[in-house]
Order: sequence, then structure tokens, then C-alpha cells
Amino acid sequence: MRRPARWLSAPALLLLACGGPTTLAPASYVLSDGTRVDVASDGAISLTSESGHALAATASGRGPLARTFGLRATMLQGFYTFRRSNALDTSFSIFEGSALEGDHVVVRFASAAGQHATVTIGVETPDVATAMELAIDGVTPGDGELSYALPFACDEDASFVGFGEQYNQTDQRGESFPLWVGEQGIGRTGRTSISGDEHTTYYPMPWWIDWRGFGVLVDTTARVDVDLCATESEVAWIEVEHRDPAETNEQRSLRALVLHGPSPRALVTQLGDRVGRPPVPPDWAYSPWIGMQGGREAVLAEVQELEDAEVPFSAIWVQDWVGGRILTGDTYDLYYHWNADETQYPDLAGMVSDLHARASTGGREGIRFLAYANSFVMADLEHFDEMAAMGMLPTQDGMPYSFPIVLGRGSVADFTNPATYEYVNGYLREMVSHYGFDGWMADFGEWLPPDATIHEGDPMLVHNEYPRLWHHASREVFDELRPDGDWVVFSRSGWTGEQREQQIVWLGDQEADFLPTDGLPTVVPAMLNLGLSATPLVTHDIAGYSGGPSTKELYQRWTELGAFTTFMRTHEGLNAGANWNWNSDADTIAHFRRFARVHEALVPEFMALAEEAHATSIPPLRHLGLVFEDDVPSRAVSDEYLIGDTLLVAPVLNEGQTSREVYLPPGTWFHVWTGTSYEGGRSITIEAPIGSPPVFSLGTDRADLRAIE
Repeated sequence: MRRPARWLSAPALLLLACGGPTTLAPASYVLSDGTRVDVASDGAISLTSESGHALAATASGRGPLARTFGLRATMLQGFYTFRRSNALDTSFSIFEGSALEGDHVVVRFASAAGQHATVTIGVETPDVATAMELAIDGVTPGDGELSYALPFACDEDASFVGFGEQYNQTDQRGESFPLWVGEQGIGRTGRTSISGDEHTTYYPMPWWIDWRGFGVLVDTTARVDVDLCATESEVAWIEVEHRDPAETNEQRSLRALVLHGPSPRALVTQLGDRVGRPPVPPDWAYSPWIGMQGGREAVLAEVQELEDAEVPFSAIWVQDWVGGRILTGDTYDLYYHWNADETQYPDLAGMVSDLHARASTGGREGIRFLAYANSFVMADLEHFDEMAAMGMLPTQDGMPYSFPIVLGRGSVADFTNPATYEYVNGYLREMVSHYGFDGWMADFGEWLPPDATIHEGDPMLVHNEYPRLWHHASREVFDELRPDGDWVVFSRSGWTGEQREQQIVWLGDQEADFLPTDGLPTVVPAMLNLGLSATPLVTHDIAGYSGGPSTKELYQRWTELGAFTTFMRTHEGLNAGANWNWNSDADTIAHFRRFARVHEALVPEFMALAEEAHATSIPPLRHLGLVFEDDVPSRAVSDEYLIGDTLLVAPVLNEGQTSREVYLPPGTWFHVWTGTSYEGGRSITIEAPIGSPPVFSLGTDRADLRAIE
């Protein structure tokens, strides 16, 4: 978007089609696509689409804000602390007028000290997106940092859903938090430096939907702070940090794109049009994947056990092909490198080939093999010295930057150096071309230190982009070696634009418990928020990863949720030796087999929905508000979801719970396990013992699912 002429040196501006001077009076302008821009007498801006649909607005009585400050950023085990000092706010609260300049509306503000700010509104994509750009003159950061903030209106009906992967709920109104790629947090209680808090997440995104039918995307890779009517009940502050020393003052800006909708469903598609969409996974990916480890003999024995138990599955994923060791007791973790442990897995290529030739349960051709990779470069393993010598690692004071990681010290591959791709991709290619792997978990991606020196760019601006750079390595390899799309990669970290690199996102390391901070209850909101953020294909660990040990009840409840997720996938967890598993007793085997079969019955529907997601970004697992757009109560639901438009899932998320309240949107709903019909538009309480999670079908009885044993 062309920037406005500088304040006081601009040519005469035209007011509407008639021309005229800058005006301090309320004014209304129309852009070339029919979008109306209304500017109030205090400078508050409101947008309306050509069809008359209300879009975003700034808060009345508030102008833009610039903030200078000192900043200290530190990282510990992938968790970040940002400490500001000597903060100084410059408020641009004096409205100096508005005018039409070409096809841009320019709204001018001043500070009490005479500095100037402009908000420029113009057409980004006709009838789809309007750009709002804040530029400020006269505020310099000195030796510190600078941020810009816009005050969006928070009126009575405003809502703020999305923001990437958020685990607490879907509407974040009343919350205040940063958006910065990091570890999710262990327990997420905020009590220690590595426990995270309610909003620490692998995959944040400066994007929200207002249920009334518009969305806002902040166009940046920088750290963003949002205060969503928490400090001021009528204002949602969106603050973006700027720190690139190469930028001149005129180049600094806060750029937000207002998408027009007019429905939430249309907004997800419009966002996907801009940020990208994942490729469609192969057909086999929709059947269950079973996590297993412990060496060749243990893995093959578990494959046989699955077949003997007649559990449907299409793939195994074996994270410890790289080797690993016991940390303490039953806790087991991996070696972080890209080479096979030939002691644990002798003739791994032959083993994978044999699995490919073996018919899995149900007569499916071949068992697929999924592995594990991450972006760490450990100081005591084979890649570190070589990559350091070739300039493929971040540095600090001229030396390779290393930091504590679980099993020692190490760094991350610096993918801002093009040579790093060729080095790392050589090992990833070997995983496919030599070993025959069909995909892998592309783990981590959150650990680029903000105070490092990298090959190209400022790490504070590259940090949120790093997951995309890391995941691009896998895409390059599979696009080259498996151009037919016969592969799967699942990753956990991201930011805006990750959608064009990733295929499937898994929710990360939930705790193996029922706690609402980081356990089973966090899975549904995280899936919904990713879907609302145009990240449609998701999965999760049955039954969590950290903490534990998991119990039988937790495993069975998580299995029920997994069966109604697009990709049903198990994990032994960090506490693998003590965690409950699918084969821990006969009752659990029978329960797991039944729900794996339920999932298998849904595969045709999941495949069709994934094709739809590839074309539209509409997620297979849908917030009720995406489907029942005019039903206001549906918007507040964060613990239920829809598969497509007609199958409602309300998983049991609390320990010991044998019934739960379910909100049914308008329509006639059939309880899947009994066939009983209920009229919607209300909440009901339904019995939900283990084996009967609340699932309802709109308009049609699903006797096919009920008949599965």
C-alpha cells in the first residue's frame, strides 16, 4: 500500500469526490471498492463494507500510541521473559483532521509535544480486505526499542476469537497477553520459569475474528502484545514492537488488514487465501497411527499385538529411531540428531521395507513408518562442530551460541543461511530415500534465541518466522522425493504464513492429566482456535505427553476424543515406562479397538473434509459458531465441536465425570449411542459413561456408528 505524504509537506488533499481541505468535522469517505470510512469528530474510525456490513472500528476518544523502552529478552528451555525498563508513552490523542488522498483516507493525530501520527486506510483486496496503517513521525527509540499501538473499539458485542493456538477458551475478550512463539509450558501454572502460563503457546498468531463477521490480521513477524478490553473496558489495544535498526522513522508502521467476511466461515477462507493452505494428506493418513518405541524387536512385537487384537491402524510412528536414554525412573527421552541408532534398530531400512510389504489389520496394503526429527544441533553429537565451522549455527560474541537443552547443551540450525538447508536436507533425504520413511514429526522450532547473531536478519523479527523456515526443509525434501504427496509431516510451532508450509499440526506436549491448565481439557479450545486461524488439519497425543503417569480413565477418555479427531494418534509420553497404554489391560484393548473402528468408519468423511480444507481453509473440526452463525449461544462454546456441519462431539474432559451438559444448536439432534432425538437451541444433560462420549448427529440417526463393536 502506498504510504501517505508526510505531514505538513503533503499536497492538497481531496475530500470525497468534490475536493476540499482536511476537515476536523465528522466525515464519511468511500473507497474505490465501495468500503465506507467514517471518521468521528474525535478521530475514531469505523469501516463499513459496500454491502452495509459493519467492520472494524477504533475506540472513541483514543488515538494511536507510541512507546519507547529498554528491553531485556532472555530464554530458558524455550521459555521467554521480556523485561521492559524506562518505558515512555507518547499518546497521539489530538485529532488534527481527515482527508481523502487518491484512494486512501488519511486520519491525522498529534501528541501534546507536537509529534505527528497518521492512520491511512486503503483498499488491500477489493471487497475482501481493507488495510489500516499507522505511521508516526518524531518518536525515536534512541538506544532502546519502539512499539506502536492502535486502539480498536471494544463495544458491548465485540468478540476476539482465534489468535492461533490458544488453550484456555475461544473468545479472549478480557485477556491480556503477548503473541510470541515459545514452548507451551510444563503445567502452565506460571509458578516456575519453565511452566508457562495461560497464553504461552507454540503457535500464536496476531489474528482475530469478531463473530459479527469481520476479522483483523496484524501483518508482522514482530512480537505483538494484545490487551483485549482488560485494562480499559472499551479499548482493545494491539501493540507491535519494532526494532530493525535499518528502518528509518518513516518506514516504521503498524499494519492491520481488516477482512470483510461477512460470515465467520467466509473470514476463515479469506484468511487462508492470504496465508496459504496445507497440502492434502494421503488416504492412509486418516486411519489410526500408533506410537511405539524400544527397539526393533519391541516395535515388531507391538505391531503383531495390534494385528492380533484386530485394531485398525495404517501407520506406526517410532520416535526413538535416533536412539535415546532413561532420564530418571520411567522417563525416557531422545537423542537429538538426524542419524539412525543401528544398535536399537539394526537394518532399519529392511525393517521399514518389510512393514511396507505387510498388510495391516483390515487388509490395507502396507504399514507406513513415521519417524522423528527436530531442529536442534547438540554440542556433544556429530553435527555441531561441522555446522559451526560452516556458519550454520547462530553465534554470540563470535562463538557458536549454545544453551541448555534437555539432554545437554546445543543450538539450532540457522535456516537464514541457505547452505543450512542443503546440509540438513541431506539427512532428511536419507530418511526417505535410504530408510523409506513415510514422514515424521518435525518437532520444536521455538528456540531461536532473540539475542543471537544469525546469518541474515534480526533474530527478534526472524524468531516467529523460524518454525516456517524449519518446516520448509521437510516440504522441500518431500516435494522432491514424493511429488505424488504420499507422505505426512506433523509439526507443532508456527506463526502467520506457517499454513503454506505445514501439513498437520499437533497440539504439543499436554500434561497427562485432567487439569484445565494443561491437560485433556485444553485440547478442544486449541483445536478450535487453530481452525479459526486457517490452520485446519490437527491432531494430538493420546493421552498427553508430559507429567503423569496417565491413568486408565484418562487414556480411555482421551481415546474417545482421538477417535473423533481428523488424525487419531497415540504417544507413549515422556513417562513411557509408567503411562497407561492401549494394551495395558484387556478392557482398554477392547475400548481402544472399538473407538479405532469408529474412527475408521469416519475416514471417508474426514477425507472429504480435508479436501474441502485444502480448497477453503474451513477446518474439519469446527467451532459451533462457524456452522450456526446466527445462533449467539453457539459462539460461547469452547468444549464442544462439530465434525463437518452435522456431527457434534462433546467429549468428557473431567476426571470421574459420567454425565455432562451439552449445548445443542437449533435443529433435531440424534444421540449417536441411543438413537434418541432431541430438539436443539438449548442445553441438555446427557449420561456419558466411559464408552459413550456425548456425540450427536444433526437430522440423521447414525446407527452405523452405534453398531460398531
